[in-house]
Amino acid sequence: MSYKRPLILGLKSYLWEIAHAIMGMDTVKRFDRIVAILIQLQTKRIVKAQELADRFEVSLRTIYRDIRTLEASGVPIVSEAGVGYSIMEGYRLPPVMFTREEAGSFVAAEKLMQRFTDKSLGAYYESAMFKLKSVLRGSDKDWVEALESQVSIVPGQVLFNAEVPNALEIIFESIAERKQVFLRYESLREETPSERRIEPVGLFHENGFWYILGYCHLRADYRHFRTDRIHRIARTSLDFLLEHGTIDEHRKKREEVSKTKVKILVEKSVAKYIRGQSKYYGLISEEVKGREVEMTFMTTDWKNGFARWYLMFGDYAKIIEPDTLKERVLEILTKTREMLSN
Repeated sequence: MSYKRPLILGLKSYLWEIAHAIMGMDTVKRFDRIVAILIQLQTKRIVKAQELADRFEVSLRTIYRDIRTLEASGVPIVSEAGVGYSIMEGYRLPPVMFTREEAGSFVAAEKLMQRFTDKSLGAYYESAMFKLKSVLRGSDKDWVEALESQVSIVPGQVLFNAEVPNALEIIFESIAERKQVFLRYESLREETPSERRIEPVGLFHENGFWYILGYCHLRADYRHFRTDRIHRIARTSLDFLLEHGTIDEHRKKREEVSKTKVKILVEKSVAKYIRGQSKYYGLISEEVKGREVEMTFMTTDWKNGFARWYLMFGDYAKIIEPDTLKERVLEILTKTREMLSN
């Protein structure tokens, strides 16, 4: 039995074939969910039932029923107990048609990719965008084109070393293929860049910068590497030596380290401007007190990170606790005054 359907059918007409198995027994909402499940099954080799249940906010029993409906409509789904679902090799839906709103979202995505990824990955995304645009209807192409010249995104930081245009591309390959990479990296604590061999665990964007979380063989520990401080990066043929788990697991451990409670009283007119960065420094609560806002933090680095951040708006804020933070801020200010005097 062949599971390849002629592309001439078109996505819409084929989906109505599935609809006949559903109509009369459930709502349009369920139809939309089943179609979305079918599309998601084609995005990965294996899709877990729990993953589908979480995405659509339904029970596992509902997912099982939806999968049976797809099977009854002729979709060749392979299920493995305790593993997940997959679609039989060779079976594909006809080309997907995008709505105007979905097409418009590509414009923002393209601008972000151009500004917030390295040159190499940005070029790949640009190529993918040409393919996506090629399936749009004529009127939708005009709509997207009208938006493209009117959207501009400017990052507040330099995110990548211009000498290393393919850093993210190599890191992506390394994570997927479990191969070590070579870095020439400039640390804040070193006068000259050092050579490192790392096993990348993952990437994250935080506080305006891209970071690589990886196991560093030079330090024999996990370290964060900021992409703009990478002077050179190269692939190696060396396999990973360790099992690292997920980046979320590592970042959760980071959040569980010892923290210090900090309270500051900030003028209300200024508090709204620092709210965006407050989460990064461990904000857990805030309470309005007249013309001021009492902000409470649990921070992992009060001595350097928090103290220096506080100085940005210190003339509009008071430190309530701890006293050690007050002493540290005064120490930095005293040294700054000495530097200015000299």
